[in-house]
Amino acid sequence: MSDYIVSARKYRPLTFSSVVGQKSLVQTLRNSIQSGKLAHAYLFCGPRGVGKTTCARIFAKTINCTNRTAEGEACDACESCISFNEQRSLNIHELDAASNNGVDSIRELIEQVQIPPQIGRYKVFIIDEVHMLSTGAFNAFLKTLEEPPSHAVFILATTEKQKILPTILSRCQTYDFQRISIQDIADQLAWIAGQENVTAEPQALQVLARKADGGMRDALSLFDQIVSFTQGQVTYEAVIRNLNILDYETYFRVTDAALQCNIPAALMILDNVIRRGFDAQYFIGGWAAHLRDLMVSKDAATASLIEAGQEMAQKYMEQASKCDNKFLYYALQIANECDFNYRNSRNKRLSVEIAIIRICSLLAPASTAGPQLGANRAPHASDPLPSFIFSLRGPKGVPFSVPVVAPATQGNLEKPKTPATPAAPVSPAPQPADPRPAMKPVTGGSRFAPRNSTAGAARGGSRLSVLNVGETAPVVRAEVEEEMNESFTAENLRRAWRGLETVIQKNILKALIHGFIPEQVDDTHFVVKVISESQRDIIEASKPEMMRIIRRKLRNTHVEIAVEILPQDAQRPAFTPQEKFNEMEKTNSEPIRTLVELFNLEIV
Repeated sequence: MSDYIVSARKYRPLTFSSVVGQKSLVQTLRNSIQSGKLAHAYLFCGPRGVGKTTCARIFAKTINCTNRTAEGEACDACESCISFNEQRSLNIHELDAASNNGVDSIRELIEQVQIPPQIGRYKVFIIDEVHMLSTGAFNAFLKTLEEPPSHAVFILATTEKQKILPTILSRCQTYDFQRISIQDIADQLAWIAGQENVTAEPQALQVLARKADGGMRDALSLFDQIVSFTQGQVTYEAVIRNLNILDYETYFRVTDAALQCNIPAALMILDNVIRRGFDAQYFIGGWAAHLRDLMVSKDAATASLIEAGQEMAQKYMEQASKCDNKFLYYALQIANECDFNYRNSRNKRLSVEIAIIRICSLLAPASTAGPQLGANRAPHASDPLPSFIFSLRGPKGVPFSVPVVAPATQGNLEKPKTPATPAAPVSPAPQPADPRPAMKPVTGGSRFAPRNSTAGAARGGSRLSVLNVGETAPVVRAEVEEEMNESFTAENLRRAWRGLETVIQKNILKALIHGFIPEQVDDTHFVVKVISESQRDIIEASKPEMMRIIRRKLRNTHVEIAVEILPQDAQRPAFTPQEKFNEMEKTNSEPIRTLVELFNLEIV
């Protein structure tokens, strides 16, 4: 039985030209060798399995070659190259810093540095996982690293550059290795499959390359595993089954369900995924990536950004042709927000299901889905989709409404057709005239219009309500159900504003409510003037809930409160101790004077 060598070792690159996915970095090293401008210390950093140690060995072999080629490669014929290939070269020393991280190991290394090479010109010291060295070992290494003998070259390799002391970094030329692209990995696997007489489907190799996450060593390990499982017949189905990977078809099917507004079908796909052992976050993250690929597939200029085979890229383009651009933007934002907030969610599956429901409802008819993808609305992941409403709990326990739409048989952006023969209208009974003056509606463009920003929604804490729904959609509303227009005074509003301190839980918001009083602009419009953007954002984040309470207390739905920042020259400086005392004395004069006299206090 012959000795078996894993592919990661058997096909490890031996020349610069055979290194995969690091073209510009390899060319830089090759040019420095050809010009003879070699540094005494190099730092190779980057993710695992991208060729750091491999390039260090090739570099060490090439600089000692006595008969380099015109392209700057080692000749593989001189004594130095032969001894390197047979792993008996005395010019290359490798130290594993993970297991030799003490001062004694560095002292032994320093002693070896003083001995010149017997064959070749340079003695190369490769220290792998250098970030594992102790602080004492780093300090012992500093002087030698800065001023080594002319024949010594140090190559430090690490996956965690941030853990290396700045004094070490300043003495090295740093080379950052990048993750290898999916296509480069797939091409290399296809070449190795040809060398090993293995039949492999291109789509299966694409899945292996994607699973490797930019590391060639990981890709080769997965390739060996699949070859053993399939007896040399690597197929897409075998890769999906053996590596327990969610296949592309899952995301194509759930996207089709979303385009048809078929919520039950999409939820059953999620249930099937979870039953197969996948985490719900893995599913929503994969769907977000799928939606991204659909988005770039819609334009020929960006179609090359899809890291998939030609056959799969064609499927992406076919499905992308069925998708509206606004649908993709909204769906991608909802999926990405769900993925971002997944860790903080208590009911993680429910959070993913809500995201699925909202995406599937984006193309529902206007009469059942509420606000549609209008051209004048900025996309936001918290857009309401009403038909019936689940009452949930938002951040800090503040309630908000997450509306869900019933499944529709066909999704489009057209308005529903009106009935052909409407019933004859019944004339309403005459109503007595309202003696109160009519209120002027707030027009667009004023400072009292809602801010077009997602900052408040991102901070949470406010109630989201459905304000624009189809006329026939039955909506359950927790806010004011009818327009109210009772008169009130500025003092009434200030009392209602002060009363918010009893219902607000955030201490910083209570302080702002206490410190800033709304000023009247006209009958229903007021303004709160703060001194910083952070104060304005804190009030704006909770303003919808605050306005709901104030309008209910005043029984007037036309009240508007804007938040503005005072200019620098109008802002009041900090209170002096005497001013603070005067303010305290106004509200509690007797107790304050008693304390001053009793304890003989003075203002300092």
